[in-house]
Amino acid sequence: MSEGRQDLSAAGGMSKGAARRLEYGIIALGIFALALIFQPFSLTLFGIGCALVVFAGLVNNLLPMCQPGVTLRTLIQAGLIVALIFCVVMLLSIVAAHFYGVFFVNALAPDTGEPFYLTPFVWGVAALAAILAAATVISTRRRRSGPGPS
Repeated sequence: MSEGRQDLSAAGGMSKGAARRLEYGIIALGIFALALIFQPFSLTLFGIGCALVVFAGLVNNLLPMCQPGVTLRTLIQAGLIVALIFCVVMLLSIVAAHFYGVFFVNALAPDTGEPFYLTPFVWGVAALAAILAAATVISTRRRRSGPGPS
């Protein structure tokens, strides 16, 4: 067997070393993102660092799963749930920003843009949230029913 198969097997989950490497990898991702933000050389690297900080913050929610014995399926399911929550919160914040504009800004300035619900970005995030929700439900059902016939 290869070393990767020994670290993360379907039956036993992660070994102690694999869990430690995953934990250190998540922490290193956050440190790398902060280094990109505070480097003084390139605005492009700064932008990449800003996006990476958000991603590292989301991945940070998986740190409690960095335990020996946690299976790959459990880790993926936790990641799907974190991504789904992020998409739903993003949609709620877009709606809240829209209503802020409707109630406070439109009193001072006329509406000059298209409605928020017609933008491709909002539809893309909503579609991603629906796909993540479906993947989470399917993953949960497979987990409850157990492995199929071999």
